[in-house]
Amino acid sequence: MSMQPQNIPPVPPDTEAVARAAFPKGNIYVSLRDNLGSIYEDEFFATLFPKRGQPAESPWRLGLICVMQFVENLTDRQAAEAVRSRIDWKYALSLPLTDPGFDFSVLSEFRRRLIEGNAEQLLLDRLLKRLRDLGLMKPERQRTDSTHVLAVIRNLNRLELLGETLRFALNSLAAVAPDWLMNQINSDWFDRYSRRVENYRLPKLDSEREALGNLIGKDGFALLNDIYAPTAPFWLSQIKAVEILRQVWVQQFYAPGEEGIVQWRTTKDMPPSTIAIHSPYDVEAHYSSKRSVDWVGYKTHLTESCGEDCPHIITQVYTTLSTVTDDAAVEPIHQGLEAKSLLPEEHFMDTGYVTAEHLVNSRTQYGIEIIGPVRSDPSWQARTNPGFAADQFEIDWQQQVATCPMGQKSITWSSQFDMSGQSIIDIRFATAACRACPVRSHCTRSKNAPRGLTIRAQTFHEALSTRRQSQETPEFLHQYHQRAGIEATLSQGTRRTGLRRSRYTGLAKTHLQHILIATALNLVRLDAWFNDVPIAKTRVSRFKQLQPKPA
Repeated sequence: MSMQPQNIPPVPPDTEAVARAAFPKGNIYVSLRDNLGSIYEDEFFATLFPKRGQPAESPWRLGLICVMQFVENLTDRQAAEAVRSRIDWKYALSLPLTDPGFDFSVLSEFRRRLIEGNAEQLLLDRLLKRLRDLGLMKPERQRTDSTHVLAVIRNLNRLELLGETLRFALNSLAAVAPDWLMNQINSDWFDRYSRRVENYRLPKLDSEREALGNLIGKDGFALLNDIYAPTAPFWLSQIKAVEILRQVWVQQFYAPGEEGIVQWRTTKDMPPSTIAIHSPYDVEAHYSSKRSVDWVGYKTHLTESCGEDCPHIITQVYTTLSTVTDDAAVEPIHQGLEAKSLLPEEHFMDTGYVTAEHLVNSRTQYGIEIIGPVRSDPSWQARTNPGFAADQFEIDWQQQVATCPMGQKSITWSSQFDMSGQSIIDIRFATAACRACPVRSHCTRSKNAPRGLTIRAQTFHEALSTRRQSQETPEFLHQYHQRAGIEATLSQGTRRTGLRRSRYTGLAKTHLQHILIATALNLVRLDAWFNDVPIAKTRVSRFKQLQPKPA
């Protein structure tokens, strides 16, 4: 397929006449085409297509169709059918009424080109540029939050995982090397691996399940030995399903001994969730847990503008593995916003994002003031005897001396690094002074050792202390209240576009889905803005409405 860039044609007269008659009160696609134009142009996608070959469908149309598809949460088949049959879609795409459309597989091919060309962000970024040119964006204030995303796979227990992984490898080998495979397998493998492994078909007794797991493990090791044998074709070991089989077997079994005995790994010897494979069909989907939610999949971070007198526009989408913490996403989010020249002056984030490093670095590197609470002091002194928490010690940074609430001065001060490589300061007090202290039990639980402090470097320590004090004030709470609107965005994305459930396998495809969702939600919000539809207020239950107002 090749691309031959063409000028975007105007809406055909017959299409426009029918659309105006069919939608006298307006329509989202008609309104957006009238107010924004076409948004995309063929030249934006020139690097994704060769210059020779059969002409492809117009990329600007395919990009817009992919976004419109998520405005209504349609499948590829439904989107292709909408192009053929719907007047409003033809109007937005400048198509005549007689246009026959295209096969739905074209959309999948176009998404593949976007991913391979690292052009996923193009669909969102071009819309953002268009809105900035029209004065419809105010990026000075933005807010960010994350939500879980379920992978498009079944939840498998350990025994199901073993059976499905080996079945996946056998099916892949049967497709590319059937003659070689037939010379390696046992006849009873057809009974065990010819159909999907499901828990209700498996043994119920733990002893029988363990025996079956060891048998599947033995079969897998036998297949791997044959694949990696010197006489086997080298390219067999390069097959994706074979590599996944090898990784799963390393994670689930101990290496067979001299007698060839296969044994499952114990729970304590299982790999951490950051690398553990939960399905052979999506090895990037990992298990994670956040508060009351447990899931296997990914995590996505949405950032939107929240200024007044303008629509709230999603400016950045960052999709990660489920095991990546929220605070690790702050720097990539700011880098992405900087690349678009959309850095905010104030960035509202919840506790999971805000660390001392981000408070300082975001201000010095990007000129961003992060508005959000930090975690409270985790020490037992802060919980039970707050008068002896680290914040109550006076720190003389010049003299490198700390003074405790009882007036005793520290005797040692050493700069170190913690396990994560962050710079810390270890402070110790005199043993004799601490032992004689009348309030020792409020300060330390050690029977003999003196009180010790572990604090951050000066800039980070002061930023942390200042935020912990300010976040308790009514002024901060009133300012931070602006962050709450991002939760409505996550809700809108979930209800309208299926934000929390991936359609595709793999991190790259899931990220592209979230880019399309964010762009689609922006179109929905722009349509509401053009039609003076106000932002909905938080719903209040009927019972809550009966509560008497305070005098």
